[in-house]
Parts: sequence; structure tokens; C-alpha cells
Amino acid sequence: MKKLKSLLLLGCAVASFSALADSASIKFGLEAQYPPFESKSASGELQGFDIDLGHAVCAAAKVKCEWSETSFDGLIPALQARKFDAINSAMNVTDKRRQAIDFTNVIYRVPTKLIAKTGSGLLPDAAALKGKHIGVLQGSIQESFAQAHWAPKGVDIVSYQDQSQVYLDLTSGRLDGTLVLAPAGQNGFLDRADGKGYSFVGDAVRDDKILGSGIAFGLRKGDTVNKARLDQAIAKVKQDGVVSQLSKKYFGDIDVSVK
Repeated sequence: MKKLKSLLLLGCAVASFSALADSASIKFGLEAQYPPFESKSASGELQGFDIDLGHAVCAAAKVKCEWSETSFDGLIPALQARKFDAINSAMNVTDKRRQAIDFTNVIYRVPTKLIAKTGSGLLPDAAALKGKHIGVLQGSIQESFAQAHWAPKGVDIVSYQDQSQVYLDLTSGRLDGTLVLAPAGQNGFLDRADGKGYSFVGDAVRDDKILGSGIAFGLRKGDTVNKARLDQAIAKVKQDGVVSQLSKKYFGDIDVSVK
């Protein structure tokens, strides 16, 4: 009996140690092909707004940051398969995504805009884009918006696993435009040499149901432990002005911070 009790106590101790070890780090999942939110430097190091934000949140939570890469459309399945603890990849909170996963509190918000050739006369509406080819990131809310609002009215929506390939096809003439998060389009294309002659056209598109209420970390359904510690850390980095500082660093005049 004493031996059994000792074994049970040992098992509880091991379980507690395991839980403590797990809580000592947070592994974020991301798609590292979407500058300035997340990308890789020439030396292969992760960089960008979400990377700095992740490190700041981990510091506030007093845990170690770890990272796991996959395609954007594979992030939710990988999270559900427990390959990492949270999605940190400029993912907007939407009703559709809430059916599959939970989210932390909203951290920041960014507009979605159309990029096309300067002077093309194109606008982000179905009438102006009918018969045109518009590139979007596969699995993104931009894809969902374009498929819902534009595809039924004769706009050809072309999905890609890599936003960089969208830009290549845009400059080669295979696409007429791309719908993107504005800071990503500015930093990842318009500010670069290959973006010369292109610009944002028209106003930001709106559909709160599809485009969501803002960007947050994605969590597995029912993961109250990580939600509690991440929400607490997020509140701290907001209060300390970290989100505003990172917004200015990466997006210039585009302030994505929220209260």
C-alpha cells in the first residue's frame, strides 16, 4: 500500500513538473513569407512586427519564445494537431475562424487594400474588376472577401500559398492586382524596386464579418491556460506602449495599435 502511494505521489510530481516545463515556454506558429509582419533575413533569422511582438509578449509572460513555420492555410490544422501553442501570424479574428479555434484579446488592427498599376483606373469593387485577375494569399481573409464579393460577379480570384509569388505574377502581367493587408503590401512590395509603378487604389475594403475585428493570437479550443497568460501579457505590452512603438517602426504612419 505504501509502495502504491509512493508511486502515485511520484506520478503526480512528474505530471506537475511536466506542466511546469510546458508553461516555461510558448511556441508560436507562423508563415514566414509576409513582410513586414513576418519574414526571414538574409541569414535566415525570423524578423518582423509579429516576431518582435511575440518576443515582447513572451518577456511580459516571463517565458521562452519558440517558433514553428508552416504555410498560412496550414496554421489552424497544425495548431489543432498540437504542433505549437498559438498562432502568431497576422491572423484576423473572424466568425468563421472562431468555429475552429479560440483567440486571445485583439492586439492590433490593419486595413485591407487593393494594389494595382498606378493609373490603371481599377478600384476595389466588382464592377471595376470584372474580367480581371486578382491574386490573394491562400487561406487568408482577403481570399474569403474576394471570393464572397468579387468572384460571383466575374472577377477571377487566384490563390497562392506565398504572397511573394503573387507579386511576381503581378509584375509579370499574369495578375491585374492583389488584395492585401496594407502594411504588408507597402513593405513587401510598394517600397521595393519591383513595386515601382504600382500603388494602393481606392479605399480599404470593409466587411467586419469576413475581415474580422482585429488581429490576435489563435489558440486551441478550450485552452484557457494559454489564453489567460497571453491575455495578461498582451495587456502589459499594450500598456507599456510596445504595440505603438512597433507600429511606428514597421508601418510608419499606419498606426495599428488598439486600446
